[in-house]
Amino acid sequence: MNHVARADFDRYMTPNYAPAPIVPVRGRGSRLWDRDDREYVDFAGGIAVSALGHAHPALVAALTEQANKLWHVSNLMVTEPALALAKRLTELTFADRVFFCNSGAEANEAALKLARRYAWDKFGSDKNEIVSTTGSFHGRTLFTVATGGQGKYSEGFAPLPGGIRHVPYNDLDAMREVIGPNTCAVIVEPIQGEGGVRPAADGYLAGLRALCDEHNALLIFDEVQTGAGRTGHLYAYMGAEVTPDILTSAKGLGGGFPIGAMLTTDEIAASLVVGTHGSTFGGNPMGCAVGLAALDIIANANTLQGVQQRHDQLISGLRTLNDKYDIFSEIRGQGLLLGCELKAQWAGRSRDLNAAALAHGLLCLVAGPDVLRLAPSLLIDAEDIVEGLKRLDAALADLS
Repeated sequence: MNHVARADFDRYMTPNYAPAPIVPVRGRGSRLWDRDDREYVDFAGGIAVSALGHAHPALVAALTEQANKLWHVSNLMVTEPALALAKRLTELTFADRVFFCNSGAEANEAALKLARRYAWDKFGSDKNEIVSTTGSFHGRTLFTVATGGQGKYSEGFAPLPGGIRHVPYNDLDAMREVIGPNTCAVIVEPIQGEGGVRPAADGYLAGLRALCDEHNALLIFDEVQTGAGRTGHLYAYMGAEVTPDILTSAKGLGGGFPIGAMLTTDEIAASLVVGTHGSTFGGNPMGCAVGLAALDIIANANTLQGVQQRHDQLISGLRTLNDKYDIFSEIRGQGLLLGCELKAQWAGRSRDLNAAALAHGLLCLVAGPDVLRLAPSLLIDAEDIVEGLKRLDAALADLS
């Protein structure tokens, strides 16, 4: 493929992305190499997707074995990998039932549709209102951008699906004012990812659980970004000790291979009778085979304990850098989903910092104009963390 170049993006692809000026060609663990064989330390993890790093041998083996057996049969049949992964997910979580799809947006679409369908079945058509939070992000379908609490993602796509209300995140009083007899569901991220890496305050998720129980509404946890070990728990609800009615998972669940899942209980899942929802590629054998291999590693106690150790190392290093440059007003997050909020004098410059890091061979993320976001592999080596922080130090020196 040497005949292609980064400039071909501007010629042949729709301009809805602004990709970095490099073209990665291979990866191993938490390192990437571009077409010029330049090496990068990866603190971005493909936006919290590459949970086990690049080209993990167990995932490569699972994909290769399945690719030599069976690729696709459609949902007219069920395959062994889908059955095995669904069983494993229910063994490890509160859920009794699993719906497979290809992405987080599709998992959230399924969750929102199920919530309305369940309320329609049990309470009637008037109970259809969904409550979400400002600053939230739930995907790019029309339903999920309407549900998400960031207007920039829905601008220009009206008319949007109705029956959706938004209240400030971490504000139980505001939530209490809008939940009522017609509320069918509340959807929330245990940590707002795209909204700035903002964790739920103490008691917030438990308060939402109580409000939903009071009003016969379903509680949906969007764990697309916080799930699959990202917070140091298999799913963030486990650390919060608050159980949702529906949970969505994707990103790290496939370790880089596209897969999404919606998890729920027997009672709620019963509303998805034959023909009510589907996905052509959902539950495909290759995605499920890789997902099962990834889940076995992620759910291992040593992996989850290692996330906290790596969290501590990163937080310590970031604080040392902040002592040196005085650039971050707050360093927050859980596990290996971290956000560094820029001080007022640096407002709006998260992309500048991200670009400076890239120039020094470090891949990072942003979460809005004021937050540098880090979501590296759950297995990132201590040496890679040290090297990545060294390169971030150089980037901060350039900017300051």
